[in-house]
Amino acid sequence: MWESYVAVLPANWLNWTAVWRRNYIAWKKAALVSILGSLGDPMIYLFGLGTGLSLMVGRVEGMSYIAFLATGMVATSAMTASTFETIYAAFARMRDQRSWQAILYTQLTLGDIVIGELVWAATKALLAGTAIATVAAILGYAVWSSILYVVPVIALTGIAFASLAMIVAAIAPNYEYFIFYQTLILTPMLFLSGAVYPVSQLPANVQQVVAFLPLAHSIDLVRPAMFGRPVADVMFHLGVLVLFGVMPFFISTALLRRRLMS
Repeated sequence: MWESYVAVLPANWLNWTAVWRRNYIAWKKAALVSILGSLGDPMIYLFGLGTGLSLMVGRVEGMSYIAFLATGMVATSAMTASTFETIYAAFARMRDQRSWQAILYTQLTLGDIVIGELVWAATKALLAGTAIATVAAILGYAVWSSILYVVPVIALTGIAFASLAMIVAAIAPNYEYFIFYQTLILTPMLFLSGAVYPVSQLPANVQQVVAFLPLAHSIDLVRPAMFGRPVADVMFHLGVLVLFGVMPFFISTALLRRRLMS
C-alpha cells in the first residue's frame, strides 16, 4: 500500500514544469479573455461596493473604506483565480479531456502532474492578484513599492487554495458539486476573513474560527504591506499558508491515485 503511494509522488523537482508549460501554451491563446474574467468579481466589489459604501462608512482602521476593500480584494482575487482554475480547468483536463491519463504514459508521475497544476493555478492567481494590486496603486490606495512585497504572498495564497481545491476536484463526480464548495466554503470565507469588513467586528467565538481560515492570514500579510506598514506575526501567517499548501497536496494525491489508478 505504502509502496504504491510512493510511486505516484513527484519523480524529481523539475518534471512538473512540463505540465505547467503545457497549460501555458493552451492558455495563451485566450490569455486576454482569461485575465479579464479573473478580474471581474474583484473589480465589481472594488468599484461597485467600495465606491458606494465608502461614502457611508468613512475610514476603517485608519484608511478609507475603498482602500481597505482594495487590499482585501488582492488576496481574494488570488483565492478565486487559483480555485476556479483547479476545480474547473484542471478537473476538465483530468476527467473530460483525459490529459492526465495521457501524461501518465510518460515518465511523469501523478505527483508531478498535481504539482504542475498547482503551480499553474498559482500563476493564474499571481496574474489576477498583481493586477488588482496595480489598479489599487494607480488609484492611490496602495504604495507602489508594496507590490514587490505582496507578490510572493499572492503566489503562496494561490498555491494554498489550489491545493485545497484539488481535494474537491479529486472527490467530485461532476461539475455540479463545485457549487457547494463555492457557496458553503469560499463565499463565507470571503466575508469572514476581513476582506470586506474588519475581523475585529465579529463576535469573539467567530474570530477564533477565522484564525483557521487561510484567506484571513493572506489578508493579514497583504493589507499592511500594501500601505507600507509593518506586518505582525509574518512567519506565523506564512507558516499557515505553507501548511495549507503542503498538507492538501498529499491528501489530494492519495485521493487521485485511488480515482485514476484503482
